[in-house]
Amino acid sequence: MSTDTNVAKTSESGWWEMIKIVLQALAIAMVVRIFFYQPFNIPSGSMKDTLLIGDYLFVSKLSYGYSRYSFPFGPNLFEGRVFAGQPERGDVVVFKLPRDNATDYIKRVIGLPGDEIQVRGGVVYLNGEALPRKEAGFYVPPSNGGPVRKVKKYVETLPSGKSYMVLDAESNGFFDNVGPYKVPEGHYFMMGDNRDNSTDSRATWDVGYVPYQNLIGRAEIIFFSAAVDDDTAFHWTSPWTWPFDVRWDRIFKLVD
Repeated sequence: MSTDTNVAKTSESGWWEMIKIVLQALAIAMVVRIFFYQPFNIPSGSMKDTLLIGDYLFVSKLSYGYSRYSFPFGPNLFEGRVFAGQPERGDVVVFKLPRDNATDYIKRVIGLPGDEIQVRGGVVYLNGEALPRKEAGFYVPPSNGGPVRKVKKYVETLPSGKSYMVLDAESNGFFDNVGPYKVPEGHYFMMGDNRDNSTDSRATWDVGYVPYQNLIGRAEIIFFSAAVDDDTAFHWTSPWTWPFDVRWDRIFKLVD
């Protein structure tokens, strides 16, 4: 009888230790997610080809400090930001859409407070100076079995020297001749890298200028990526296809 009792107690103790380990791991993961790095996935093509649909990335919350929108459900615990850090032009940033303060958007910072932005013929002008734009071949999206449509790629360079790829699918598109925009204090001007297919600060009626407190963090690294927009779309329910669906070359790629 005593032997059976000892076995039962040992079994109960083993289960309790396992539960404690799981609870501790969940608590650590929650702390990391809330205060340090939050995972996000890319649902649209507005940042092609820097970020693709099906990319999963970590966003650093430490980069700009914390506002009410840094936390789940956006509790109104304090005004402004604490441990504040300033974004730089060229940062790829996740933010809350100003018109609802709830929807997550990801774009690139082009204008800082006080900057004047204008777009003419697809070229971005920052404070009256054109950002150099050099042709860099073509982006070829998945064809889905249909005709291949090549999209022109350019290397755009900021005054700081930071460069990144942008796509220009259509000459004189809807957003290719807009502005000027004067960025208010405490706000930022965001643009997607897929310039003709991005609803961003150029759409003043939808996104407009993004308040500092709406910034969630800076995109740092892609930790997983899988094709979701072509014939080899990733399916969680088909594990035998995973090795072919995963974009292995994008995993652990830094976000520039």
